[in-house]
Amino acid sequence: MANGFERYTKKTRRALFLEQMEQVVPWQKLCALVEPHYPKAGNGRPPVGVDRMLRIYFLQQWFNLADPAVEDTLYESPVMRAFVGIDLGQEPVPDETTVCKFRHLLEEHHLGGAMLETVNLHLESKGMRISQGTIVDATIIAAPSSTKNQAGERDPEMKQTKKGGQWYFGMKAHVGVDSQTKMIHSAVVTGANQADAKVLPHLLHGEETEVWGDQGYVGQTAVIAEVAPQARDCINRRCRYHGKLNVEEFLRNREKSKIRSKVEHVFQVLKVKFGLVKVRYRGIRKNGNRVFALCALVNLYMARKQLLRTALA
Repeated sequence: MANGFERYTKKTRRALFLEQMEQVVPWQKLCALVEPHYPKAGNGRPPVGVDRMLRIYFLQQWFNLADPAVEDTLYESPVMRAFVGIDLGQEPVPDETTVCKFRHLLEEHHLGGAMLETVNLHLESKGMRISQGTIVDATIIAAPSSTKNQAGERDPEMKQTKKGGQWYFGMKAHVGVDSQTKMIHSAVVTGANQADAKVLPHLLHGEETEVWGDQGYVGQTAVIAEVAPQARDCINRRCRYHGKLNVEEFLRNREKSKIRSKVEHVFQVLKVKFGLVKVRYRGIRKNGNRVFALCALVNLYMARKQLLRTALA
């Protein structure tokens, strides 16, 4: 919107993104999820509305903003203030302490995982049902390895692991993704040293007919059969033995990877679009809640075009 003597304006990518999210996020369902745990108005200062705090929390996830940063950004960005519903002529932006307390409330009641379930049920009601194929994979989220802090030690819940000849320190986000819709239906957060295969049973919903994954899940046929009796093991197999390439197995892996690689689209949104490349807090619980909430937002982002078409129909 042009103000004063401004003659030229343009709808930015941020504004377009927020317009889409305004339409695709099931605000009423998510607010109803938080409402029972949110402080009620009493004799003191009335609390900020749940809808407004949830919008601020989602802005933090979408644009990778810390508590102080989201307060400053709201003062600077008219587009983001309009999305939250703040008029600086009438009221200030909620301060970083209020934002922090709301985040702690979500963590305390494990509402990140509940958001993922609520969003998935919402998407299912819109026709995006989970199919019978699941892709499993994990990605490492880095954590500070320095001991130059008040405690003089690294986060004890973060672990180190070696991948591709390089050491990493942090945690792992394990996900189960639908092979057709690319919707995250399950997620688990562990230390980075946790083997991918150990988490496999928690990533399956049990009704699969096919399970896809990289070579980190080799040898889990019995586990798959136990959790999902009807599932066919489509895990990539090892194709090199003592330096020799098994061409047939290599070609089979390439065919499997045409489906398995869909999980990388999910990680691209999670880590590149929404910036989840480093942990923001100490401990698995806080960071895990952030991961689960982001998984819900990733699902909405991936399904946004279909949801917008449904809304226009």
